[in-house]
Amino acid sequence: MAEIIQERIEDRLPELEQLERIGLFSHAEIKAIIKKASDLEYRIQRRALSKEDFINYVQYEINLLELIQRRRIRIGYSFKKDEIEESIVHRVQGVFRRASAKWKDDVQLWLSYVVFCKKWATKAQLSKVFSAMLAIHSNKPALWIMAAKWEMEDRLSSESARQLFLRALRFHPQCPKLYQEYFRMELMHAEKLRKEKQEFEKAKMDVGTLEYPEEILMGELARIIYKNSVNIIKSAEFHVSLLSVAQLFDFAKDLQREIYDDLQALHTDDPLTWDYVARRELEIQSQPGEEQPATKQARAMEVDRKEERCCAVYEEAVKTLPTEAMWKCYINFCLERSAKKTSSQSLRGKRLERTMTAFRKAHELRLLPEFLYKQWIELLLHHDFLKEALQVVVAGIELFRDSVMMWQMKLQVLIKSKSPDIAKLFEEAFVSLKPQVCLPLWISWAEWSEGANSQEDTEAIYKKAILAVTGADSVTLKEKYLDWAYRSGGYKKARTVFKSLQESRPFSVNFFRKIIEFEKEQESCKMANLREYYERALREFGSGDSDLWMDYIKEELNHPLGRPENCGQIYWRAMKMLQGESAEEFVTKHAMHQAGHL
Repeated sequence: MAEIIQERIEDRLPELEQLERIGLFSHAEIKAIIKKASDLEYRIQRRALSKEDFINYVQYEINLLELIQRRRIRIGYSFKKDEIEESIVHRVQGVFRRASAKWKDDVQLWLSYVVFCKKWATKAQLSKVFSAMLAIHSNKPALWIMAAKWEMEDRLSSESARQLFLRALRFHPQCPKLYQEYFRMELMHAEKLRKEKQEFEKAKMDVGTLEYPEEILMGELARIIYKNSVNIIKSAEFHVSLLSVAQLFDFAKDLQREIYDDLQALHTDDPLTWDYVARRELEIQSQPGEEQPATKQARAMEVDRKEERCCAVYEEAVKTLPTEAMWKCYINFCLERSAKKTSSQSLRGKRLERTMTAFRKAHELRLLPEFLYKQWIELLLHHDFLKEALQVVVAGIELFRDSVMMWQMKLQVLIKSKSPDIAKLFEEAFVSLKPQVCLPLWISWAEWSEGANSQEDTEAIYKKAILAVTGADSVTLKEKYLDWAYRSGGYKKARTVFKSLQESRPFSVNFFRKIIEFEKEQESCKMANLREYYERALREFGSGDSDLWMDYIKEELNHPLGRPENCGQIYWRAMKMLQGESAEEFVTKHAMHQAGHL
C-alpha cells in the first residue's frame, strides 16, 4: 500500500512544481499540501474503506482548485491550466469513479459527482457520468429529467434530450412528470427553431438548405406527446398540468385550444376541470378594440364582472356535479377573492355576499365539510354576524357532534356574544365527546375562566381536568396548570401545585424546568429546593437527558449556597444512568465546560 501511495504522490509532483514555479504557492505551502495529500491517499487506499474518507478527499481537492482559481485572479496569471487544474480534475474524477463503484446505491454521491463535473469537467465527461448514473438508477424518474434538461439547456442537444426521455418512458410508462417535462422540452425545441428561423430571415440569409418543417415549428411533436400521454394517464390534474405548460408558449395557441377542449370533453365529472374552467374567466383579457378601464372604479367594476362570470361557471358546476369536492372548489375560490385587497367598498361587499351565498347553499344541501364550517363561522365572527354565527355553529355541531373543533367554534361564538351559557356549554361538550379528545376544550375552558372567573373557579377547572385527562395528553395540562399557578399566585402557589402533582405521572422535562426557573427568579433562591427539583426530574428523565445532569452540576458550581464537592458524585451518577449517545454527549459537554473554567 505504501508503494501505491508513494506513486500517487509522485504523480502530483509536476503540478505542485508548476504551482510553486509560477508563484501561486510557497514552498512551505507545497510541503503542507503533500503532507495532507499523503494522509488522504492513505485513507482511501486502506482495506476498510469509508465513504466519508472519499468525500473528505474530494472536498480537499475542490477547496484546492478554488484556492488556485482565486490566486490566479489575484496575480493575473492564466497559463498552465492543462498541467495544473486539469490534472487535479482528472484525479478527483478517478476518486469519484471508485466511490460510485463502491457505493452504487448512494444517489447523493452520484449527484455530488454531477455537480463537480458541471463546474470543473467537460460536457462530454459529464454526459458519461449521467450515462453511468442512469444505468444504475434507472428507477428514478427525477434523474432522467435532470440528465435530459442538462442535454437540452446546457449542451443544447435536443436530440440527446429526446432520446433520454424516450428511454426513461420505457422504464416509467406511467410517470406524469416525465411526460410533462418531455412535452415542455419539445415546445422549447420548437420555440428555439422558430427564433433561429426569424434571426436568419432578419439577416436575409438563405434558409433553404436548413430544415424548418412547419409542423415542427407549430409544436406537432409536443402534440403527439400530449395525445399519447392522455391516453395513458387519464386524469384531469395531469391534463391541466400539460395545459399550464402549453400556455407558457405563445406560438402554441392551437394546441392550447385543443387541450382545453379535450379537458372539458374528457373530464366533465372531475371538480378540477370545472375549477380550472371557472378560474380561466379571470384571465380572459379585453378584446383589442375595447377600451381599457382607466379609473380605479372602472377597474373594480371590470374585476367584479370577471368574478361574476367565474361564479356563473361554478353555479353550473355545482348543478352538474353536486358533490362536496365541487362545493369546496367553489367556496375556496370565493374565500380567495374575498381575501384580495381592494379600495372599492362595493367590490368588497359583493365578494362577501357571494361567499356567504355559496356557504349557505352548500349547507342547505349538506355538502359542506367540517373544516369549511370552521371557516364560515370565522368569517361571520370577523364581520360581527353573531346571530348567524350561532345558528351555523349549532347546525355544525348537529352534523359533527364528536368534533372538538366544532365545540371550540361554539365556545368562540358564545364568548364573542358575551353569552352567560359558556360553563354549561363545556359540560354539554364533555358529555358528547370522548375523554381522550377533550384536552383542547379543557385548556380553552381554563383560559376563558382565568379572564372571567375567580381564581378558585379556575383552579377547580384545572383540578377537574387533571382527573379527566390521562396519559400523554395530561403532560400539557400539568404545564399549563403550573404556569397559571405562578401567574396568579406567585411562587408559593406554584410550589403548592407542583407538590400536588409530583406523583401524577407522566411528566415532561419542561414541567420540572418551569419550577426550577420559578425558583431561580426568587430573591432568596434556595439551593435545597433546586436540588429537590433536579433530583425529582432526574428520577424521571436521568437516563436520557444529558442537559439535566449538566445543569445540575452548573447549579452546584454557580449558586452561592452550592456545594462544588458534590459535582464529582453527580458526574459518576450521570455516567451510570445515561445510556448510549446521551452518555457520549454528556462526557463531551462536561469536558467542554471544564475546559472553559480552566
